Amino acid sequence: MVYSSGNYSYIWAEVLDSDAFEAYVESGDIFNKDIAQKFRTCVLEKGGSKDAMELYKDFRGKEPSIEPLLKNRGLK
Repeated sequence: MVYSSGNYSYIWAEVLDSDAFEAYVESGDIFNKDIAQKFRTCVLEKGGSKDAMELYKDFRGKEPSIEPLLKNRGLK
């Protein structure tokens, strides 16, 4: 039981990672400084001051999508 819940959190982290990286891909520049700054100010600097999903939506403008993770894993 503990293993499965831990595994779920790792997969959720991968969803967030893949979706956040997709913001860079969509911009056409994986080193886009504006996106990096937005991530810093919307997520990293805010820490636990707000619900994590709200912080992520402030950064991305939407809830994370599973599609980038599926694409990374060769499932799409």
